[in-house]
Amino acid sequence: MTAGLRVAIISEHASPLAQQGSVDAGGQNVYVLHVAQALARQGHHVDVLTRRDQRSLPTAVDMRPGVRVLHIDAGPPEFVPKEKLLSFMPAFGKEVVRLMRRSLAYDVVHANFFMSGVVGLRLQRQLNLPLVQTFHALGAVRRQHQKEADKFPEDRIALERRIACEADCVIAECPQDAEDLIRHCGVPAHRVAQVPCGVDLDEFAPGDLRAARQRLNLPQDEFIVLQLGRLVPRKGVDNVIRAVGRLGEGRPWRLLIVGGESTEPDEARTPEIGRLRAVAREAGVQGQVTFVGRRDRDQLKDYYQAADVFVTTPWYEPFGITPLESMACGTPVIGAAVGGIQHTVVDGLTGFLVPPNDPDLLAQRLEDLRCVPDLGRLMGRAGRVRVRREFTWDSVATKLARIYAQVARQRQMSDDVAGLHLLPTQPRLSGGMSLPLQTLGAKI
Repeated sequence: MTAGLRVAIISEHASPLAQQGSVDAGGQNVYVLHVAQALARQGHHVDVLTRRDQRSLPTAVDMRPGVRVLHIDAGPPEFVPKEKLLSFMPAFGKEVVRLMRRSLAYDVVHANFFMSGVVGLRLQRQLNLPLVQTFHALGAVRRQHQKEADKFPEDRIALERRIACEADCVIAECPQDAEDLIRHCGVPAHRVAQVPCGVDLDEFAPGDLRAARQRLNLPQDEFIVLQLGRLVPRKGVDNVIRAVGRLGEGRPWRLLIVGGESTEPDEARTPEIGRLRAVAREAGVQGQVTFVGRRDRDQLKDYYQAADVFVTTPWYEPFGITPLESMACGTPVIGAAVGGIQHTVVDGLTGFLVPPNDPDLLAQRLEDLRCVPDLGRLMGRAGRVRVRREFTWDSVATKLARIYAQVARQRQMSDDVAGLHLLPTQPRLSGGMSLPLQTLGAKI
């Protein structure tokens, strides 16, 4: 085990303290939280640097031994949609540099999302810190699927290319992510390391279906389909509603939709609920589709355990942690054959893969599980075995720590060599980097 690293994890909009399922809180928050905790369990010290989005937040929060969250002043101390945060990154970077020069020392910086990468490049350049980058989503892929609905600045794609090419290592979360990094960002394949997301097997575990349904006041005889996560159009929840509307006669069914901005489903706070209710009315299934509202993480296990199947059919998904959570609870997954889902879900073994936006095929797969309950139970057991073998947070942290140690050694060696050969008047980029500082440098 690599021991004793001091790691700065930058996650500008996704705090590990945020509630999962709100508009800008999802997989990245979970990733940062569990990576930090798993690294600390292995003897490393982690500071998570995130933007202060509430005035009342303390400067530092000790989450557990070895993990702190540091709130950085950059822009107004209030919620700002992540699409509008880029202009605050110079202030974020300036404040972090000031703090690090005054009192904080790290072996490596791990930036999450492209705006954190903007800050990471500044730390790499000014403080000579090795930079590891995880994008979680690429602007070029998002633009391809969302088109004019994508509200991020035009600069995002060019910034991602620069970050990807100048970071000491870029983390791909699945094979599709690696291909996208190479194709869209021009990253040399040898500088891409594949490390998946994980799942907490203590937090998510199999349980008694009947008991879970009793706790949630759900009928025992229904075939329950679960959709859980952020309620935004790209998640394809409308596709799931149309699919259940195609189910034939037989065992009664119900679709549970968990997520939103409030614990009670509120169309004003979560406009997507209103759109999805209209889809349900159009499909004639409004009485069998239940919007649950947002639930805290300690409540999610009950929903996975109570469901016969978990369904997630987004248009695209860089990784997707919810399928792992479902598999950890022994519940089969029907997922869209996109991004990380096609890597985590094994078609025909732990669930089924279907094309996105194909309610007919999705309905057929749902019918398979509704008609043959034993098939779902076998798939659920196989899913639990798969996540235990491939997708624990401790294994993720072990792989990341090895990468951190490697890039720190390589940067030190590069500095040593550059120091031997550098003339006194010859400028050089930190760590021996040779890429020119382009006009985008003004943002960094």
